[in-house]
Amino acid sequence: MIDSTAQVSLLGIPYDVNSSFLRGPAYAPARIRLMETEGSANEYSENGILVKKGETYVDAGDVVFTHAETQSNMESIFERVSLELEKGKLLSLGGDHSVTYPIIMAHSIKHPTLSILHIDAHGDLYDNFDDNPFSHASPFARILENNLVKSLTQVGLRTLNPHQREQAKRFDVTQIEMKNFNYDFINNLKGPLYISLDIDALDPAFAPGVSHHEPGGLSVREVLTMLQKINVEVVGADIVEYNPMRDHQNMTAMVAYKFMKELIELMKR
Repeated sequence: MIDSTAQVSLLGIPYDVNSSFLRGPAYAPARIRLMETEGSANEYSENGILVKKGETYVDAGDVVFTHAETQSNMESIFERVSLELEKGKLLSLGGDHSVTYPIIMAHSIKHPTLSILHIDAHGDLYDNFDDNPFSHASPFARILENNLVKSLTQVGLRTLNPHQREQAKRFDVTQIEMKNFNYDFINNLKGPLYISLDIDALDPAFAPGVSHHEPGGLSVREVLTMLQKINVEVVGADIVEYNPMRDHQNMTAMVAYKFMKELIELMKR
Protein backbone atom coordinates (compact mmCIF):
# COMPACT_ATOMS: atom_id res chain seq x y z
CA MET A 1 0.00 0.00 0.00
CA ILE A 2 1.48 3.34 -1.10
CA ASP A 3 0.95 6.27 1.24
CA SER A 4 0.61 9.27 -1.06
CA THR A 5 0.71 11.66 1.91
CA ALA A 6 4.12 10.51 3.19
CA GLN A 7 6.80 12.98 2.13
CA VAL A 8 10.05 11.57 0.84
CA SER A 9 12.86 14.03 0.16
CA LEU A 10 15.96 13.55 -1.96
CA LEU A 11 19.17 15.12 -0.66
CA GLY A 12 22.50 15.23 -2.49
CA ILE A 13 25.68 14.96 -0.45
CA PRO A 14 28.50 15.77 -2.92
CA TYR A 15 31.38 14.85 -0.62
CA ASP A 16 34.31 12.49 -1.25
CA VAL A 17 37.13 13.90 0.88
CA ASN A 18 37.25 10.70 2.93
CA SER A 19 37.78 8.44 -0.08
CA SER A 20 40.92 6.34 0.36
CA PHE A 21 41.67 5.55 -3.30
CA LEU A 22 40.04 7.82 -5.90
CA ARG A 23 37.99 11.00 -5.84
CA GLY A 24 34.85 11.31 -7.94
CA PRO A 25 31.80 10.30 -5.84
CA ALA A 26 31.18 13.99 -5.13
CA TYR A 27 29.89 14.26 -8.70
CA ALA A 28 27.41 11.42 -8.22
CA PRO A 29 24.28 13.25 -6.99
CA ALA A 30 24.10 15.48 -10.06
CA ARG A 31 24.69 12.62 -12.48
CA ILE A 32 22.08 10.34 -10.89
CA ARG A 33 19.49 13.14 -10.94
CA LEU A 34 20.23 13.70 -14.62
CA MET A 35 18.99 10.21 -15.44
CA GLU A 36 15.40 11.21 -14.64
CA THR A 37 15.37 13.64 -17.58
CA GLU A 38 18.18 12.44 -19.85
CA GLY A 39 18.34 8.72 -19.15
CA SER A 40 16.68 5.97 -21.17
CA ALA A 41 14.14 4.82 -18.54
CA ASN A 42 10.71 6.07 -17.56
CA GLU A 43 9.70 7.39 -14.13
CA TYR A 44 8.04 4.23 -12.80
CA SER A 45 9.20 1.59 -10.34
CA GLU A 46 8.88 -2.08 -11.27
CA ASN A 47 5.59 -2.23 -9.35
CA GLY A 48 4.16 0.47 -11.61
CA ILE A 49 4.44 3.31 -9.09
CA LEU A 50 5.23 6.77 -10.48
CA VAL A 51 8.47 8.13 -9.01
CA LYS A 52 8.71 11.72 -10.16
CA LYS A 53 10.23 14.88 -8.73
CA GLY A 54 7.54 17.21 -7.44
CA GLU A 55 4.93 14.45 -7.36
CA THR A 56 6.31 11.39 -5.58
CA TYR A 57 9.28 13.03 -3.90
CA VAL A 58 10.71 16.45 -3.14
CA ASP A 59 14.20 17.35 -4.32
CA ALA A 60 15.82 19.14 -1.38
CA GLY A 61 18.97 20.08 -3.28
CA ASP A 62 22.48 19.45 -1.96
CA VAL A 63 24.36 19.90 1.28
CA VAL A 64 26.70 22.86 0.82
CA PHE A 65 30.19 22.46 2.27
CA THR A 66 32.07 25.56 3.37
CA HIS A 67 34.72 24.07 5.66
CA ALA A 68 38.04 22.38 5.03
CA GLU A 69 37.92 20.39 8.27
CA THR A 70 36.22 16.98 8.20
CA GLN A 71 34.55 17.24 11.60
CA SER A 72 32.79 20.45 10.56
CA ASN A 73 31.61 18.85 7.32
CA MET A 74 30.23 15.86 9.20
CA GLU A 75 28.32 18.32 11.38
CA SER A 76 26.98 20.08 8.27
CA ILE A 77 25.60 16.77 6.99
CA PHE A 78 24.06 15.95 10.37
CA GLU A 79 22.38 19.35 10.64
CA ARG A 80 20.97 19.29 7.11
CA VAL A 81 19.71 15.71 7.40
CA SER A 82 18.10 16.53 10.77
CA LEU A 83 16.28 19.43 9.14
CA GLU A 84 14.98 17.28 6.29
CA LEU A 85 13.83 14.55 8.66
CA GLU A 86 11.45 17.02 10.30
CA LYS A 87 9.49 16.92 7.03
CA GLY A 88 9.38 13.14 6.54
CA LYS A 89 11.64 10.42 5.16
CA LEU A 90 14.92 10.97 3.32
CA LEU A 91 16.90 9.33 0.53
CA SER A 92 20.45 10.65 0.41
CA LEU A 93 22.73 10.47 -2.62
CA GLY A 94 26.44 10.42 -1.79
CA GLY A 95 29.26 10.95 -1.93
CA ASP A 96 31.61 8.44 -0.38
CA HIS A 97 30.43 6.11 2.38
CA SER A 98 31.71 8.32 5.19
CA VAL A 99 28.52 10.39 4.83
CA THR A 100 26.46 7.54 6.30
CA TYR A 101 27.79 8.17 9.81
CA PRO A 102 26.30 11.67 10.26
CA ILE A 103 23.17 10.59 8.36
CA ILE A 104 22.60 7.79 10.86
CA MET A 105 23.34 10.13 13.77
CA ALA A 106 20.34 12.19 12.67
CA HIS A 107 18.09 9.20 11.95
CA SER A 108 18.85 7.57 15.30
CA ILE A 109 17.42 10.59 17.14
CA LYS A 110 14.14 10.30 15.25
CA HIS A 111 14.15 6.48 15.36
CA PRO A 112 15.81 5.21 18.59
CA THR A 113 15.24 1.55 17.61
CA LEU A 114 16.71 1.91 14.13
CA SER A 115 18.29 -1.07 12.32
CA ILE A 116 20.49 -0.95 9.23
CA LEU A 117 20.69 -3.11 6.13
CA HIS A 118 24.10 -2.40 4.60
CA ILE A 119 24.65 -3.67 1.03
CA ASP A 120 28.34 -3.50 0.11
CA ALA A 121 31.43 -5.35 -1.07
CA HIS A 122 33.21 -4.00 2.01
CA GLY A 123 32.44 -4.14 5.72
CA ASP A 124 33.51 -0.51 6.35
CA LEU A 125 34.21 -1.49 9.96
CA TYR A 126 37.83 -0.36 10.26
CA ASP A 127 38.56 1.20 13.61
CA ASN A 128 40.85 3.82 12.07
CA PHE A 129 41.70 3.41 8.38
CA ASP A 130 44.77 5.32 7.15
CA ASP A 131 44.77 7.35 10.37
CA ASN A 132 41.38 8.83 9.45
CA PRO A 133 38.55 7.90 11.83
CA PHE A 134 36.08 9.44 9.35
CA SER A 135 37.34 7.34 6.42
CA HIS A 136 34.78 5.84 4.07
CA ALA A 137 36.17 2.51 5.32
CA SER A 138 35.07 3.26 8.90
CA PRO A 139 31.50 4.64 9.12
CA PHE A 140 29.94 1.54 10.64
CA ALA A 141 32.60 1.33 13.33
CA ARG A 142 31.65 4.88 14.36
CA ILE A 143 27.94 4.07 14.21
CA LEU A 144 28.24 0.94 16.33
CA GLU A 145 30.67 2.24 18.94
CA ASN A 146 28.24 5.09 19.59
CA ASN A 147 25.28 2.69 19.91
CA LEU A 148 23.29 4.52 17.24
CA VAL A 149 21.42 1.42 15.99
CA LYS A 150 19.91 -1.75 17.38
CA SER A 151 21.33 -4.01 14.70
CA LEU A 152 23.45 -4.05 11.55
CA THR A 153 23.06 -6.59 8.76
CA GLN A 154 25.69 -6.55 6.02
CA VAL A 155 25.13 -8.26 2.66
CA GLY A 156 27.34 -8.84 -0.38
CA LEU A 157 30.68 -8.77 1.45
CA ARG A 158 33.72 -10.19 -0.27
CA THR A 159 36.72 -8.32 1.15
CA LEU A 160 36.73 -9.16 4.87
CA ASN A 161 40.09 -9.38 6.66
CA PRO A 162 40.85 -10.49 10.25
CA HIS A 163 40.41 -6.99 11.70
CA GLN A 164 36.98 -6.51 10.15
CA ARG A 165 35.91 -9.99 11.27
CA GLU A 166 36.99 -9.10 14.80
CA GLN A 167 35.03 -5.85 14.60
CA ALA A 168 31.95 -7.73 13.39
CA LYS A 169 32.22 -10.12 16.33
CA ARG A 170 32.79 -7.24 18.77
CA PHE A 171 29.65 -5.41 17.63
CA ASP A 172 27.51 -8.51 16.93
CA VAL A 173 27.09 -7.71 13.24
CA THR A 174 25.14 -10.12 11.03
CA GLN A 175 27.18 -10.70 7.87
CA ILE A 176 26.11 -12.49 4.69
CA GLU A 177 29.23 -12.86 2.63
CA MET A 178 28.84 -13.03 -1.13
CA LYS A 179 30.17 -16.59 -1.25
CA ASN A 180 27.22 -17.63 0.94
CA PHE A 181 24.59 -15.26 -0.44
CA ASN A 182 20.90 -16.09 -0.10
CA TYR A 183 17.75 -14.13 0.80
CA ASP A 184 17.01 -15.82 4.15
CA PHE A 185 18.28 -12.82 6.14
CA ILE A 186 15.36 -10.69 4.93
CA ASN A 187 12.95 -12.52 7.25
CA ASN A 188 15.05 -11.41 10.23
CA LEU A 189 15.20 -7.70 9.40
CA LYS A 190 13.59 -5.41 11.94
CA GLY A 191 11.94 -2.05 11.45
CA PRO A 192 12.32 0.82 11.47
CA LEU A 193 14.94 0.01 8.84
CA TYR A 194 17.58 2.16 7.14
CA ILE A 195 19.17 0.91 3.92
CA SER A 196 22.71 1.92 2.98
CA LEU A 197 23.46 0.85 -0.58
CA ASP A 198 27.06 1.06 -1.78
CA ILE A 199 27.09 0.68 -5.56
CA ASP A 200 30.28 -1.41 -5.40
CA ALA A 201 28.19 -4.18 -3.84
CA LEU A 202 27.44 -4.99 -7.47
CA ASP A 203 29.81 -6.94 -9.63
CA PRO A 204 31.81 -4.47 -11.77
CA ALA A 205 30.22 -6.04 -14.86
CA PHE A 206 26.93 -4.40 -13.81
CA ALA A 207 28.38 -1.20 -12.32
CA PRO A 208 31.80 -0.17 -13.63
CA GLY A 209 31.44 3.36 -12.28
CA VAL A 210 32.90 2.82 -8.81
CA SER A 211 36.29 3.56 -7.31
CA HIS A 212 36.88 0.06 -5.94
CA HIS A 213 36.24 -2.70 -8.49
CA GLU A 214 35.65 -5.93 -6.58
CA PRO A 215 34.73 -8.89 -8.82
CA GLY A 216 32.26 -11.54 -7.74
CA GLY A 217 29.47 -9.27 -6.56
CA LEU A 218 25.71 -8.98 -6.70
CA SER A 219 23.75 -8.55 -9.90
CA VAL A 220 21.29 -5.70 -10.39
CA ARG A 221 18.47 -8.25 -10.31
CA GLU A 222 19.62 -9.69 -6.98
CA VAL A 223 19.63 -6.26 -5.35
CA LEU A 224 16.21 -5.42 -6.79
CA THR A 225 14.81 -8.72 -5.54
CA MET A 226 16.31 -8.01 -2.13
CA LEU A 227 14.65 -4.61 -1.92
CA GLN A 228 11.33 -5.90 -3.21
CA LYS A 229 11.22 -8.67 -0.58
CA ILE A 230 11.60 -6.28 2.38
CA ASN A 231 8.40 -6.19 4.41
CA VAL A 232 9.29 -3.88 7.31
CA GLU A 233 9.07 -0.09 7.37
CA VAL A 234 11.96 1.62 5.59
CA VAL A 235 12.47 5.08 7.09
CA GLY A 236 15.57 6.19 5.21
CA ALA A 237 18.26 5.18 2.75
CA ASP A 238 21.40 6.26 0.96
CA ILE A 239 23.09 5.39 -2.32
CA VAL A 240 26.84 5.94 -2.11
CA GLU A 241 30.19 5.39 -3.81
CA TYR A 242 29.04 5.85 -7.40
CA ASN A 243 31.97 7.46 -9.23
CA PRO A 244 30.95 9.11 -12.54
CA MET A 245 34.63 9.56 -13.40
CA ARG A 246 34.89 5.79 -13.97
CA ASP A 247 31.47 5.21 -15.52
CA HIS A 248 30.84 4.02 -19.07
CA GLN A 249 28.06 5.76 -21.03
CA ASN A 250 26.16 6.42 -17.77
CA MET A 251 25.67 2.69 -17.31
CA THR A 252 26.17 2.87 -13.54
CA ALA A 253 24.22 6.12 -13.27
CA MET A 254 21.21 4.31 -14.70
CA VAL A 255 21.64 1.50 -12.18
CA ALA A 256 21.77 4.03 -9.34
CA TYR A 257 18.69 5.80 -10.71
CA LYS A 258 16.77 2.52 -10.86
CA PHE A 259 17.69 1.79 -7.24
CA MET A 260 16.65 5.35 -6.35
CA LYS A 261 13.16 4.71 -7.74
CA GLU A 262 12.80 1.40 -5.91
CA LEU A 263 14.00 2.90 -2.61
CA ILE A 264 11.61 5.86 -2.87
CA GLU A 265 8.76 3.44 -3.48
CA LEU A 266 9.81 1.42 -0.43
CA MET A 267 9.80 4.54 1.75
CA LYS A 268 6.36 5.57 0.46
CA ARG A 269 4.77 2.35 1.75
